[in-house]
Amino acid sequence: MDKAEEKSERILVCLSSSPSNIKVIAAAAKMAEAFNASLTAVYIRPSYFDDLSEEDKRRIRENISYAERSGAAVTTIEGDDVHSQIAEYAHISGTTKIVVGRSSTKRRHFWDKPTLTEQIILSVPDVDVYIIPDSDADLKQRRTGILKADLIRPTAKDSLTALLVLLAASAIGLLFTYFGFSESNIITVYILGVLIISVTTVSPVYGAAGSLLSVLLFNYLFIEPKFSFHTYETEYLVTFAIMLTASLITGSLANRLKDNASRSAKEAFRTRLLFDTNRLLQKAENSSTALEVTGRQVIKLLDLDAVIYPVEDGRLGSPMYFYLPNSQGQAEAEKDIASWVFENRVPAGKGFGDHSKAAAQYFPIAINEHCYGVIAILTDSRTPESFESGIFSSMIGECALALESIRNATEKEKAAMIARNEQLRSNLLRSVSHDIRTPLTSISGNASTLLSSYEQLDEDTLKQIFSDIYDDSEWLIDLVENLLFLSRIENGKMELHMTTDIVDDVIREALKHIDRNASEHSIRIEESDDLLIAKMDSRLISQVLINLINNAVKNTPKGSDIVISSVKDGENIIVSVSDNGPGIPDDVKPHIFEMFYTGKSKIADGRRGLGLGLALCKSIVEAHGGIIELEDNKPCGCRFSFSLPAAEVRIDE
Repeated sequence: MDKAEEKSERILVCLSSSPSNIKVIAAAAKMAEAFNASLTAVYIRPSYFDDLSEEDKRRIRENISYAERSGAAVTTIEGDDVHSQIAEYAHISGTTKIVVGRSSTKRRHFWDKPTLTEQIILSVPDVDVYIIPDSDADLKQRRTGILKADLIRPTAKDSLTALLVLLAASAIGLLFTYFGFSESNIITVYILGVLIISVTTVSPVYGAAGSLLSVLLFNYLFIEPKFSFHTYETEYLVTFAIMLTASLITGSLANRLKDNASRSAKEAFRTRLLFDTNRLLQKAENSSTALEVTGRQVIKLLDLDAVIYPVEDGRLGSPMYFYLPNSQGQAEAEKDIASWVFENRVPAGKGFGDHSKAAAQYFPIAINEHCYGVIAILTDSRTPESFESGIFSSMIGECALALESIRNATEKEKAAMIARNEQLRSNLLRSVSHDIRTPLTSISGNASTLLSSYEQLDEDTLKQIFSDIYDDSEWLIDLVENLLFLSRIENGKMELHMTTDIVDDVIREALKHIDRNASEHSIRIEESDDLLIAKMDSRLISQVLINLINNAVKNTPKGSDIVISSVKDGENIIVSVSDNGPGIPDDVKPHIFEMFYTGKSKIADGRRGLGLGLALCKSIVEAHGGIIELEDNKPCGCRFSFSLPAAEVRIDE
C-alpha cells in the first residue's frame, strides 16, 4: 500500500452548544483542507442533556449538522468528564491536532479548577491544540513535554492538590471539633476529601495515598491522645479500618468512573470505525479496493501492522502490506502459515495451537465455501484486547460479505453476457434458417423447372426465371457479405485501409452495385459546389452507401425520390441518403441500428432482412471515428446521415 494515499494528519474539533461553535467548526474544516487531513467532530453528550434548554438543544443539532456539511465524521460520546473523554478519544484515534473554542470561564485564583481548554491541553501534551478565540486572531497553543506515560506518574501539581485537600479536610475537622460535632462528621469530611483527590488527580496513586493519610491524620488530630499515633480505645481500630476501607472504595469508584469514560471513548471510536468500514466496503467496485479498505481500517483499529494475501487463480497471490505511519516498513509474515489458513479456513499463528510461536496471527477472509484471502496481524508489540478482537472479526466478516457481493455481481454480469451471446446466436440461426430458406427454395425450384421443362418454356418465361434466380442469388451474396463484414468488425479483425478519396466518386461507385429494382425509383446525387475529399476505406464506405440506398429502395413505393448528398461541416464531411417514403415509426427509431432488429414491418432491411445492414453501417462508420444518425425528412420520409473525417487538398496532387 502506498503510504502517500493515507492522510497522516487527523484533526479533531470539539462540538458544543455555544453560539460561537460554528466558527470553531469552520476553522477546523479550513485547517483540514489546508493540511489535507481527515476531520472528526466529537460531541460529549452530558447525562443532564434532557435538562438543557430547548435553545441549547437546537444549537447543538445545528452545530452537528454544520459539521457534517463541512465534511467531518461526527461521533457522540456519553459522559460528563469532557476533557478526559476528548483526550482518550484523541489518543486512540491517532489525532494530531485538536481544535477547540476559547472557554468563557476564567480562573480567578491559582487554586481554582482549570478551564476546560486548560484541562484538554494538560490531558494531551503530545497533541497540538488550536484555540479559536472570539476575536479574529488565531491563537495556537503548542506544547512540548511529557509523554502519555508521564500522566500516570505523580506530579508536583497533583501532589499539591492532594496536600491542600487533606489540609482543608483537617481544618474543617478542627472546626467541627470546636463546635462540638461528632467524630462521624469528621470521618465523612475525610472521605469526601479522598473522593475529591481521586477525581481531580490523574494518577490513581493519589486516591490510595489519600485514603491512608486521611486515617493517619484523623488519628493524629482527633483521637486521644492527640498529636500521636496511639489510641487508648481499641474500638478506634475498627473505626480506622472502616474509614480506610470506605476511603479506598470511594477512591476506587472514582477511578472506575474515569475508566468507564475511557472505555466509552474507545467503544465510540471502534464502533465508528466499524461503521466507516461498512460504508467504504459498500462503495468498493472490485476485490482489490475492498481488501485495501479492510487493511487500512484494521491498522486504525488495532494499531498494528497487517498483511493481506489475496486469492488469485485459486491460490494466495502477492501480499498487500499495511503499515502504521511510524512503522519502519519491515513487517513480514509467514506465507506457509497463511497457505495453511487458506486451505483449512481456520485461524492460526501466534496463540493458536501448532503455530503458536509464529510472529503473527492469521485469519481467513471467508464466507460460505469461498475464501477470498488471508489477513495477518503482526502482534510482536502487543496482543489485541478481546473487544478489539470482536470488532476485528466483524470487519473481516464485512469484508467477506463485500467480496462475495462483488463476486456475485461479476458472475451475474458474465452470465448476462453469455445469455446475450446465446440470444444473438439463437436469433441468427432462427433468422438464417427462416429467411435463407425462401431464396434457396426459389433457386432450387427454378433450377428444377429449367432442367425438366427448359425446351417447353417460352423466352419471356425463361427470362423471368433467370431474373428470379439472379435476384435471389444477389440477395444471398449481399447477406453473406454483410455477415462477413460484421463478424470481422465485432471480432476486432477488420482492418481499415484508409485512403484519401473524392466523396462523389465513392457515391457513384456504390450506385453501380445497388439493387436492380432501384431503376423503379428516382435516384439522384446532389453534388456540392466544392470538391469534397475524405479519409476513408472506400470499399467499406461504399458498402455503407449500398446498404442505405438499398434500404430506401426496399422500403419506399415505386417512383419515390431518393437523394444522396454530401456537404462539409467543419472538419467532417456529412453524407446523407434521404427518401420521401412513409418514414419510420417513432417506436422503431431507437432500435433501428440494433443487430437482428427488423421492426414490426421489417422496415430495417426489407421484406427478407436479418437486421444486419444498418448494424453493419453503424459499425463501419464508428470504426472511421464518425457517427450515423436517423432523422425525419420533412414533409415525409427519412434521412440517414453519417460523418467522415475531411482531408485537405494538396496543390501538388
